Amino acid sequence: MAEEFEVPHRIGLVPDSNGSGGTAVFEIYIKTTPERLWEAITDPQMRAKYSFGVTTESEWTEGSEYRSSVPGVIEIAAGENLEVDPPNRLVQSMTALWSDEVKEVGPSRVTWEIRKVGDSCQLTVIHDQLPIDANGEIYGGWMMILSGLKTLVETGELLDTPGSLRYQQAAG
Repeated sequence: MAEEFEVPHRIGLVPDSNGSGGTAVFEIYIKTTPERLWEAITDPQMRAKYSFGVTTESEWTEGSEYRSSVPGVIEIAAGENLEVDPPNRLVQSMTALWSDEVKEVGPSRVTWEIRKVGDSCQLTVIHDQLPIDANGEIYGGWMMILSGLKTLVETGELLDTPGSLRYQQAAG
């Protein structure tokens, strides 16, 4: 029996204050330092380990561009680093590129906020400026990515998720 890689996106968007757009907020606690967490978010090889094999290349300076892809397989996203405050906050525009359906949505915004909590960190990812009826693929994978990030940083191990298995199969 084949493994099932399709999972429903159960996270709904919360309408913004004027009802014209949507926001998804994800919060997770990770036993690490803010500096180590920042490295995990911005280092292309480390990020690929928890983000479905996707590398994200950038200079990580305010106004610089970034591109995310599975090298030689598929372009995932592109955008601009709007605010870069290591190791506390990263704000990026994001245009999804992996299919015509997600390209139609246009740019959205992703904010990474890191707060030290004792010997751990609170990581909040806010994906906003989305159409209220945005394709769930654009924001629905965040919990798999963040769960993989937490596992990698805390244990050094990789976490199998439907997303990581799908891309391993495509690349392999």
